[in-house]
Amino acid sequence: MQGFLNLNKPTGFTSHDCVAKVRRLLRLKRVGHGGTLDPLATGVLPIALGRATRLLQYMTSDKAYQATIRLGVKTTTDDLEGDIVATTSASGLTLETIVPLLQQFQGTIEQIPPMYSAVQVQGKRLYELARAGKTAEIPRRQVEVYQIEVLDWRPGELAELDLAIACGAGTYIRSIARDLGEVLKTGGTLASLIRTQSSGFTLENSLSLEELAAQIQAETFTPIPPEAALKHLEKVILSPDDARRWCQGQRIKVEDRGQKIEGHDNSIDKQNTNQDTSTDSAANIRRVYQEDGRFLGITQVIESDGEVLLAPKMVLGTL
Repeated sequence: MQGFLNLNKPTGFTSHDCVAKVRRLLRLKRVGHGGTLDPLATGVLPIALGRATRLLQYMTSDKAYQATIRLGVKTTTDDLEGDIVATTSASGLTLETIVPLLQQFQGTIEQIPPMYSAVQVQGKRLYELARAGKTAEIPRRQVEVYQIEVLDWRPGELAELDLAIACGAGTYIRSIARDLGEVLKTGGTLASLIRTQSSGFTLENSLSLEELAAQIQAETFTPIPPEAALKHLEKVILSPDDARRWCQGQRIKVEDRGQKIEGHDNSIDKQNTNQDTSTDSAANIRRVYQEDGRFLGITQVIESDGEVLLAPKMVLGTL
């Protein structure tokens, strides 16, 4: 079995808990997840099955969330799992005051991750230091927040703001909640979080653990094909002879940078191939198919001694 499971993670489960549960349900040793979700959070958790675990590194890192920020309270963990350390009335806040301030949390921004997070400092996870009662200087991280949209607003002593947030890898929604509370001088914490999209998978098409168990019992469960999570990568189609040689680990030579490879529907352009052979940037990575539509794996476009080559990175298909 190889492919992906679009899991709707339940609250109270860690991402590791979900992997362990799926491993037991499917009786499968090789299971991994793409993109950690906090125990409090629910929603899309991509799960890789079998040899598809090797594809996790090539999946897109873009994510989308629905978040509820509670204003008027500050906690140790920047969400409701932590202890309350301060409360301030948020009754004077209005949505008209808040909306312009959201601009500073969009675009390329710097964040300080929560103290209770998996970020490593001095060889230790921050949550390990926090649980031991230790403090550490947390380095700022640069992240991308593509869009923040207000979904709902509930005023009061403890006001709540519902947001839709689209962002890149490494973005902590808890940090946005905390920092917005600091700007408003009321304190803020994350009250709930639903991941609605991750690595091309959406909440609408996700399965709960209960639904997964039922499908396994009924013998109707089918993994999502491995290539479904790689649609952001350009496609290369190999002729039968080239496909056989590529699957055997051979590099396929491209005679000319502007020339289409025989049997391909994509040309390899100079801009995307003028890279060092050690570069693994997305511009150099392609998903590989045979002419009959069979997915074969991942290739890297490299330049070596003036030649442009397709070098196998991950061979999943067999011929």
